[in-house]
Amino acid sequence: MVKIRRALLSVSDKQGLVELGRALTRHGVELISSGGTARQLRESDIPVESVATFTGAPEILGGRVKTLHPRVFGGILARSTDEHQAEVIEHNIPPIDLVVVNLYPFVETIQRAGVTRSEAVEQVDIGGPSLIRAAAKNHERVAVVVSPGDYGALIEALDTSGGELSLALRQRLAAQAFAYTAAYDVAISSYFSQEVAPQAGEVEATDKKKANEGVFAPELAVHLERAQALRYGENPHQQAAFYLPRGVTAPGFTQLQGKELSYNNLVDADAAWALARELPDTGVCVIKHTNACGAASVASGDVAEGFRRALAGDPVSAYGGIVACNTRVDEAFVRELKGIFFEALIAPDFDDAALARLSRKKKLRVLKVDPTCHPELQWRSAFSGLLLQQVDTGIEVVREGSVATKRAPEEEDWAELQFAWIVCKHIKSNAIVFTRDRQLVGVGAGQMSRVDSVKLALSRAVLPTEGGVVASDAFFPFRDGLDLCAEAGIRGVVQPGGSIRDDEVVTAADEHQLAMIFTGARHFRH
Repeated sequence: MVKIRRALLSVSDKQGLVELGRALTRHGVELISSGGTARQLRESDIPVESVATFTGAPEILGGRVKTLHPRVFGGILARSTDEHQAEVIEHNIPPIDLVVVNLYPFVETIQRAGVTRSEAVEQVDIGGPSLIRAAAKNHERVAVVVSPGDYGALIEALDTSGGELSLALRQRLAAQAFAYTAAYDVAISSYFSQEVAPQAGEVEATDKKKANEGVFAPELAVHLERAQALRYGENPHQQAAFYLPRGVTAPGFTQLQGKELSYNNLVDADAAWALARELPDTGVCVIKHTNACGAASVASGDVAEGFRRALAGDPVSAYGGIVACNTRVDEAFVRELKGIFFEALIAPDFDDAALARLSRKKKLRVLKVDPTCHPELQWRSAFSGLLLQQVDTGIEVVREGSVATKRAPEEEDWAELQFAWIVCKHIKSNAIVFTRDRQLVGVGAGQMSRVDSVKLALSRAVLPTEGGVVASDAFFPFRDGLDLCAEAGIRGVVQPGGSIRDDEVVTAADEHQLAMIFTGARHFRH
């Protein structure tokens, strides 16, 4: 146990400061402080000695230098050894037993719209991290507190023990302190590591690696905080948790009801919303194992109709899936869910009647998503490291692609080709998608050859394919897949193009009198 006789307080977050100051004073603790912290304590009639008085040195450089002084750090870092005690007596350095510090709001500052680099620089705390790390290092004798959330436990411990703190508490607080300063440094490092991507013309289009080096910094510091412990991972024998980057206060969704989210739920929910938010008009999709087994867009605005059409594409596979809508859910939509088991329902909003009816489905997870939440980076583990890439955001306007065939799409075909292209982007490679009347009718996903994806899509098609269109996430390497599509009665095809056999595939399309669009961009999903 260590008796707390002298404390240094320097906080940017003043929450709970007065209550803490009064509790420390009640236990006879001498308070040392500076700047706004000292001012607030004095305004509350709490006795406090200024750092300048304690050190005998004034604050200088506009407050940039105030606690960086041997008398402060000697008081914190001195151990109980005979050698150290002799030195602190020789130099008249009173011991400091408690350090309460939180840092300049750097993260909050850089999150403000329009913040300048000079404003960010001024929020880089220098003395604060040094004080925290010094106290944490010497937790054998000194307690350090970095969060107002720990003031209550600190006060309770002092009240219980008559002004003393245990080693176990000091060690726990020290661990939190080191994590706190590490996260702070990560935020600063990440901010200053941001490099401006090369401007057009600065890097040859073929030099992709050099372009990537301009976007991604040579070193990247990341600090993640556990948002939720999960029951298990993809399988019961795998442990798992959900983490958020420090400074991100919300995951992008709010769970309104239902069972606890699992690892698989989160993966599928992310895939479902990624597709739903890109669907045109009123869009609904059903996701199973990150692939769409149903999707539809309706111009009427009737979200219930959109669900009926999405479900009709593969009602068997939809069992146990996840439903996502890109618009507000109403009561009519919820009625359509009757008798069907889904793991989760996702939408940007729900009306009151819909929520009341959904509440009867106690186990159904209902997530309200923030439509403005769009992650920019995608992470994945590989070997002993991490792969990092930009999220595949946006989708090409099919009408702006090149018509590769003699026959061009009819006016009514363009919207269908666009819908198919959007859905195909969200299917695992090799991806083939058949749609008709802006309704998903057949999916081939995750096959080792493109022709097998075509065969799978046709074998699983519940609705007619004749008169519809096909989208392929990458080029057709041979004409065999296209021939099968033509036999299914399609009117048009949208694909990236770029194969050495493009001429062969275009010739096949012309033989079948199909319209084919090359977008010039692929959308693999591994």
